[in-house]
Order: sequence, then C-alpha cells, then structure tokens
Amino acid sequence: MTDAAPAAPASGRRIELTLRALILGCLLAVVFTAANTYLGLRVGLTFASAIPAAVISMALLRAFKSSTIWENMTVQTVASVGGAMSSIIFVLPGLVMIGWWRDFPIWESIAICILGGVLGVTFSIPLRRALVVGGGLPYPEGVAAAEVLKVGSRGAHQCEAAVRENKIGLWLVVWTSVVSAAFAWLAAARVFAGEAARFVKLPAALGGGATGLGFGMQFALLGAGHLIGLTVGLAQLFGLLCAWLIAVPILTSPDTVAWLTANGLPSVAATMPAGTPAEELATNVWRNEVRFMGAGVIGVAAIWTLVKLAGPLIGGLTSALAANARRKGGQALEITEQDIPINLVGGLSVLALAGIAALLAWFANTSPVLAGSSLILVLGGILYVILIGFAVAAVCGYMAGLIGSSNSPVSGVGILAIVISSLLMLGVMAVAGVPADPAFIAYALIVTAIVFAVAVIANDNLQDLKTGQLVAATPWRQQTALIVGVAAGAVVIPYVLNALNRAFGFEGGPAGIAAEPLAAPQATLISALARGVIGGDLRWDLIAVGAVIGVAVIVLDAVLSGATKGRIKLPPLAVGIGFYLPAAVTMTLVIGAVSGWLYEKGIAKTRFAEVGRRMGVLMASGLIVGESLFGVFNAAIIGATENEAPFAVFGLPETWPAMLIGVVVFFAVTVLMYRWVRGRAAKV
Repeated sequence: MTDAAPAAPASGRRIELTLRALILGCLLAVVFTAANTYLGLRVGLTFASAIPAAVISMALLRAFKSSTIWENMTVQTVASVGGAMSSIIFVLPGLVMIGWWRDFPIWESIAICILGGVLGVTFSIPLRRALVVGGGLPYPEGVAAAEVLKVGSRGAHQCEAAVRENKIGLWLVVWTSVVSAAFAWLAAARVFAGEAARFVKLPAALGGGATGLGFGMQFALLGAGHLIGLTVGLAQLFGLLCAWLIAVPILTSPDTVAWLTANGLPSVAATMPAGTPAEELATNVWRNEVRFMGAGVIGVAAIWTLVKLAGPLIGGLTSALAANARRKGGQALEITEQDIPINLVGGLSVLALAGIAALLAWFANTSPVLAGSSLILVLGGILYVILIGFAVAAVCGYMAGLIGSSNSPVSGVGILAIVISSLLMLGVMAVAGVPADPAFIAYALIVTAIVFAVAVIANDNLQDLKTGQLVAATPWRQQTALIVGVAAGAVVIPYVLNALNRAFGFEGGPAGIAAEPLAAPQATLISALARGVIGGDLRWDLIAVGAVIGVAVIVLDAVLSGATKGRIKLPPLAVGIGFYLPAAVTMTLVIGAVSGWLYEKGIAKTRFAEVGRRMGVLMASGLIVGESLFGVFNAAIIGATENEAPFAVFGLPETWPAMLIGVVVFFAVTVLMYRWVRGRAAKV
C-alpha cells in the first residue's frame, strides 16, 4: 500500500457529495456542536471533531459497497464545521451578561450563525490557494484526519489490518465517552470532589500577597490537553505561572496596594476589606485585573500574525482570480483545483451581507436609542464585517495551519474585534450626540458575534480543505458541504444555550437554577471590554502591560525558535490563554498535554507507533464528547426538575478527603485508559 491519492471508482463516477453523507454529517454535527457548546462555556475551549467524525463515518458507511474516501471526507467536513460553529458562544452569552437578552432568541441567534458562517466559507475560498496550497503550513489536524481517512478507506476493501483499526477506533470513541461521562456523573453525585484547589497568603518576605493553584478532575480537559500538544500546553503553563505566581501576588501585596492608592491608581485589592480570605482576594484580582493583561498579550499576538499574513493574502486573491479567468477561457482545471467559481462566491457573499444588513437594521430599530442612527450603524456594521471579517478569517486560517484549528486564535481576534467595534460605537455616539447606553454595547456585541462566526468557520474550513487536498477531494464539493455544516450547527446552538442558561446561568449574568454559573471566560471578558470601552472605564493600563508582555513573549519565542532551529517554541497566543483561563482549567490542560506526550514517547519505537498515535487522538476526542454531552444532559435535567444538583445522591462535602479521593481516582483511571489504548493499538 502507498499514500498516493485514491483513484476514482471504475465506473468513472466520483461518489463524493451524496445525500447519505450529508445526512450522517448533519447528525454528527448536532452531537459535536452540543458537546463543544458545553465545553466552551465551561472551560473556554472547543475541540476539533474532524477525526472522530471520520472514524464514525468510515465505520457506518462501510455497509455501502459504493462508499469512497471522498464520501467520508464529506461527512467529516459537515460534522467538523458544525462543531466549530459552537465557538460563537465565546460572544453571544455576553448579551445575556449585560442584561440585553434574558435568553437566546432562536431565529436571531440562528441568523447570526448562518450569515456569518456563510461569509466564513466564502472568505476562506480565495485563502485556500494562499494558505493551503502554497502556504507551506503543517496543518497538523488536517494531516492527521487525512491519514485516518486514507487508512480507513484502503481498509474498506483491501487491508485487513486497516479494517481492524477502524473498528477498534470506533469502539475507542464510544468507550472513552462512556468512561468520561461516568466520571462526570460520579462527581455530580458527590462521590468525590470535581476540583482541588489551594489558596494561601504569602509571608511578608515574599510580599505578603495572595495566590493559589487548582486542578480540575475533568476528563474533557485531559482530552483537550492531549490534543493541543506539549508545546502549546507548556506555553499555557508559562502564562499560568506568570499570572498566578507573579502578577496576582504583586497586585495583592500590601506594599503594591499602598503604592497604587497613594498615587491615585485603581486597585481591586484596595477595595476589599482587611482579612479577606486568600481565595477571594486572589480570585477577584485575577478576574478583574490579571485577565485584562492576558487580553493585551492575545491582542498583540493576533496583530503580529496579521502583519505576517499580508503577502500570502495578496497571493491567494491573485491566484483565485487567475483560476477564474482560465475557467472562463475554456481551460479545464484539475479536479483538485475546482473551487466554487469566484463570481458565485461573490454572489453568495453579497446575499449574506444583505441578510446581515437586514439583521442589523432590525436590531437597531428595536431600540429607541439606536433607531436615530440606524443608517450609519448598518453601513458601518457592514463595512466592519467585510474588512475585519476577512482579516480575522486570514489570521485564524493561518493559525489553524500552524498549530491546528483547536488552538487557533479565535479568542484573540474576538477580543480585538470587540475593542475595535466598541471604539467605533464611541464615534457613532459622538456624531449622534447621545450618551453611553447599554444598547450600543449590545450592538457592538452583535456585530462582533457576526465577525466571530466568520472567524471560527474560516478557522475550521481551511483545516478541512487541507485534508481534502491530501485525499484529492473536489474543493467545490467540499465547500458546498461546509455550507451545509454551517446550517446544521447553527440550528442546534440556541437550544443548547437556552438549556445551559436556565440551568446554570453565566458568570456576571442572571443566576440559573444551579448554584455555580458557567465561567464562559471569553464571553465574560469580551462583554467586560465592551462595557469598559463604551462606558469609559476600561483598564487600558492593564491591557498596555499585557501588550508589553506580549511583545516580550514574541521576542522570546523568536529567540528560542532560532536558537533551537524550531524545536522549542513559546506561542504568544497560548501564553495569553494561560493568563485568562481559570487556573484549574489550565493546569488540567497541561497535565493532559504532558500525558499525551509521555504516551506518544512511550510508543515511539514500537511497530504500532502511528496507529497508537491515532488511537490516542480518538481517545482524547471520546473523553471530550462523553463529559460534554453529560453536561448538556445534566443542564436539561436541572431545567426540567428545577433542582440545582439532581444527581447529588451522596452529598460528600468539598473537603480535602473528597478532593484527595477525586485526584486518586482521576489519575488511576487516566493511567488505566492510556494502558488500554496502547494495548488496543498493539492488536492492529
């Protein structure tokens, strides 16, 4: 067997964009979208669903003798983009947090997702040539998905070992999902604690401030850590340590607080009474001050990425226009070069922009404050979506190619987008002569949500298009499947959001039935930025400090990469994420990254190293899906029963013994799962 691109079937008919593939892809998109929505709101991360979708597709479509690698590619594309669409929850909950929405209106939410998602598809088409064909980027997740498709499709009729791997892979996803969901249920039943954390006041010799670290016993996080890899995991750890061992202790130190107060500078710690517990003191300072430093780091990193992309962007547009000219001149294009024609891409873009204009006009006219400026708001919003939307599509696509779509800077561009749109709202208010009002904050969030939909779809699309290139798929068929996937994911999101909002609520917003709201870290930060810019009280000083740190990290990354010839890197975006994700979340992600590295190192010299690596990815995906789907189910039960802890039958309190039991069980199950996966890989 070779890795050459698959040949077309003997009949000459390419079986690729079929109804059964679209239906199966949409069903998987529903599952992965629900799982990603919960995971994103809980911990601020989503996962790429391309590989588990490909494995499930090959296992199920094997029943049809006519199934092909390209048909499985279609299923994977629809399912993957549907799951990616869930990243819109990094913005939309902000409208609930600021009190503009009480829940998520179905049609408005779907329209934001679909209209922005279609633009994400059309914007990524000219970028395909620049970033996928000629960009020289590794696209780690796209390449891995292509490997899985090649192995499974060869195995469909030829290779017994590949057939065995495909079957084992499917059951790996199923059983690790069960294990993850069962562990989450045990934590919900209060058999043991779901998180272990320790906060302390430092001695006077170390400044006398407060700090702490935590660890979440959540297999979804372990799986996500396995997928992001060691480099990104350690960069996040670097950000975590900078935040919690340097920034938080300094900002909570009595000497720092006294100096800031004496110089008339704001300090969260100064507003808290003497004797405040270490946990409350450190957490409040991190949430209200340190996370804004992380925003500065991420913003600088995103801008730096955009600057580096200017050349490839121009090349991609030139190549797309040249291909369209050849098509019009009657010159046949290779099947792997046949994008949706650029004139049709333009037509779809215009239709999407018309829909966005109508949506923005409707939104503006629902508020008396905005109605008087509706024309300038709509025109400005459309121009903003076109310019910033294309820019962030390029940034996210580039980063997806560099470090994978799961790690791409959608959070960073969301932060940049909300700051820019909020500043534009200030301009509108000045022109209209009206004071700051929550309606302007809400409008800025709506426009940012549309831009975010563009970003997350372009982020995932280019990864999928790389997979398609490696298996010789037809780009226009794949791009059509992308649009179907956008619709499938968009329909699910508002229903899941409403269930989670009713059950848990979001941090900073109206309380839900359960006692602890979902952190929704990105939405919390983005809504806080919008409030701060429009309200005039944004902590620009903290963002500036973060920007300086971001520049330093960029320089350090360049030095490390140059000195080690690329072996050691410090991705600035990952460092920023380490600043603003909760410590317990980041720590578990790091543990997952280290666990994945140790597992892959342990099998590196075995005959089944490549198989074992793919099995590890499937295990990680199953862990994420299982716990996340349980979280959605738990939210539905809470909403139906109005009981904040419907599964808490044991009621073990959050004490150190409960935490210790949880830690021991978590690590024991982790070791057993990795050993089991290794054993299954050895049998292929």
